[in-house]
Amino acid sequence: MYKGWLYEARGKGARISVKTKVWLLLVRILSGWNKPRLYSFQGSLPKLPLPSLHSTMTRYMRSVRPLLDDENYDKMQKLADDFQNGIGVKLQRYLLLKSWWSSNYVSDWWEEYVYLRGRSPLMINSNFYGIDAILMQPTKVQAARAAAVIHSCLLYRRLVERQELEPILLQNSVPLCSWQYERIFNTTRIPGIETDRIVHWPDSNHIVVYHKGKYFKVIIYRGRILKPREIQVQIQQVLDDKSEPLPGEEKLAALTAGDRSHWAHVRRNLFNKGPNKVSLDTIERAAFVVALDDCPYLYDPKNPNQLDKCGKILLHGKGYDRWFDKSFTLCVASNGRVSISKINIRILYYYVGFNAEHSWADAAVMSHIWECVVTDDTTTDRADAAVLTHLWEFVITDEIEHRLCDLYQYEKTAFKTDSLADLLLYAYESGYELCTHLRIYVHDHYGKGFMKKCRISPDAYIQMALQLAYFRDAGKFSLTYEASMTRLFREGRTETVRPCTIESSAWVRAMEDKNATIEDKIKLLRIACERHQKSYQDAMCGEGIDRHLFCLYVVGKYLEVNSPFLQKVLSEPWRLSTSQTPHGQTGRMDLNKYPNCISAGGGFGPVADDGYGVSYIIAGEDLLFFHISNKKSSKETVSINSYI
Repeated sequence: MYKGWLYEARGKGARISVKTKVWLLLVRILSGWNKPRLYSFQGSLPKLPLPSLHSTMTRYMRSVRPLLDDENYDKMQKLADDFQNGIGVKLQRYLLLKSWWSSNYVSDWWEEYVYLRGRSPLMINSNFYGIDAILMQPTKVQAARAAAVIHSCLLYRRLVERQELEPILLQNSVPLCSWQYERIFNTTRIPGIETDRIVHWPDSNHIVVYHKGKYFKVIIYRGRILKPREIQVQIQQVLDDKSEPLPGEEKLAALTAGDRSHWAHVRRNLFNKGPNKVSLDTIERAAFVVALDDCPYLYDPKNPNQLDKCGKILLHGKGYDRWFDKSFTLCVASNGRVSISKINIRILYYYVGFNAEHSWADAAVMSHIWECVVTDDTTTDRADAAVLTHLWEFVITDEIEHRLCDLYQYEKTAFKTDSLADLLLYAYESGYELCTHLRIYVHDHYGKGFMKKCRISPDAYIQMALQLAYFRDAGKFSLTYEASMTRLFREGRTETVRPCTIESSAWVRAMEDKNATIEDKIKLLRIACERHQKSYQDAMCGEGIDRHLFCLYVVGKYLEVNSPFLQKVLSEPWRLSTSQTPHGQTGRMDLNKYPNCISAGGGFGPVADDGYGVSYIIAGEDLLFFHISNKKSSKETVSINSYI
């Protein structure tokens, strides 16, 4: 339970307290010196502590001070006081009881009410994406690149199943919870009328590959994991297949992109028996889905527009070429070509990426597997003999086509069609209307090296830069979300850090004040970064604000008690939603030996209709990637340059 080490200074010359030194020694002795397995520390991880109601309310009121004028702040203070001295006491007692008997008082409710009960489309609203190591040039053969990445994923799956994957240890001593790794593979989110459910199968000996509107079953295990060249032969068969998609097959995955309740109705009524149930089971029981795209993913430092398009392809594709319900869909770029100009000859390589469903785990887990995939390309010999296996196609009968149309006309009386293609197109439009602008900005002027020289936390530095950028863009401050992890505790997932603070707003105003001196600005920046770092550490230690208030709200719903304060808090829009993509989670990434072996990170859609989604990765000493998204429908936000 001791977390004092988190709050102590690090780096060269940092002094560690005697208490922390003694604790660290005891942890290492009690942990043993043998190589730990993936779940070795699960039983010893502490439960997430429940903060006191008073401390949470105090931190909350402090967090909203820069967002409210005096009048509105006084109103909020009154609501908070009434809640803290009234119904909040009762709700806290019930939540305390839950914190005693449950493994984690947040995670099950968070998964259920934030993710699985959401009825809006997964595409853009929930799913996120990750991009390849764009500075590397692994191969010029699409089937080979796909097979290599598939094989790396399968090796990773075997490590998880055998618990041979080493758990992540902070400071080489403190373990993070590994619970989320159980559902990386063989997992699908199944739609329901009111709530979805996550289904995980113990094993799967196949993957499903989508290419040019057709689905194929590809065997990946025959008494052993097939070798890369053996998988490559099957992938090449898929690429060479010239048959036409069956009626409705091409846009079938649009059902997973649209409204969840509608997809549940269709699945219950039309895919509950016969060959279509078998085919759907094949997709849902697959280890994962692979999409062989018919467009390239390009990176050209002189043309940033190319990388922006790559991000959009991975985030939502065409709206029907990703199975958004699967734990993740592996995406592989199309056949490249040689680009010849008067200045140079440029070969296009086969980049890959992924689109991941969010309910089963958080982005850090997918980042871990992705790091393994990227590093495999620098260390693994892929040359092996080849064998052939059979392929499989999805089947949709004429009866299914007519029943789909009838069902959709029953649910959407305004929509009239006899064409299954039109029906499926309409199905994904409910999500595609939310399509975003996306800008991927490569910042190589300086990186964490400069920030560390200034003795400032790189994450805090970037968050302050985002606060300044948003203020200059919107002319005001806004409620800001930054995700931090709580995996120091059993079954921990995430907590919210609120980067918009009294200190950060004071620094931003100083930056906009022509009369403020450089010394004053630097001083205020340091104070703001220290406050942010403290808030981040509090969140990691279970002393956050938002998960506690969320659980109090859920208790109130169970007891059928309405709280004006909690309703106000949970209705506040997160107009600036941010997250840092972690890297360096394995010991395999030697950037000194392979300086280009770093992913460009990934991104997600905005949370609020008039907000931004900002993901960033501190890729190196002098390299940062920012993924900035906003909805096209919003007139208040813009993340792209005029050339797009």
